[in-house]
Amino acid sequence: MLWHVARSQGLDRETSQDVVQTAWLSLVRDLRQIRNPVALAGWLITTTKRECWRVRDRRRAEVVTADELDRPDPAPGPEELAGLDDQKRRLWDAVARLDQRCRELLRYVAFVPRPDYAMIAEALGMKHGSVGPTRARCLDKLHGQLRGGTS
Repeated sequence: MLWHVARSQGLDRETSQDVVQTAWLSLVRDLRQIRNPVALAGWLITTTKRECWRVRDRRRAEVVTADELDRPDPAPGPEELAGLDDQKRRLWDAVARLDQRCRELLRYVAFVPRPDYAMIAEALGMKHGSVGPTRARCLDKLHGQLRGGTS
C-alpha cells in the first residue's frame, strides 16, 4: 500500500523505496504516540505522502541545469555595487551644489514619470515655455559638476 502511495506522488522506483522505508522507520520511532490501532493505516499513508513531498521539494531545490551554471549571476557583484554607490554619491553631491531652482526642477523631472511641464511651471513659479530650456541648462550644469567643473 505504501509503495503505491509513494509511486502515485510521482517518485521513481528507487526514491519510492527509500520513502517507504523512512515511513516504516517513522512508525517504529513514533509507535507510542499512536493511540488507536485503527488509525494506523491512515497515519502511515499521511506519513508516506509527507515524506514524498519533502523529498520531491528537496530534489527540486538541488536540481541545477547546465544552462543555469553557464548563466552569469544577474545580481551585481560587490565591486559593481561599490561603483554604483560611488556614482550615486557623486551624483547627489553634484546635485547639492546646484542652485535651489535647478535642484527642484531636476527632482521633478527625475522622480515624476512623464512630468507635466504645466504642473512643474506652476509648482516652481515659472513660465510654461521656460521649463524645457531651464531643464536643459540645469542638466548642463549638473554635467559640468560631474565632470569636475564648477558650472
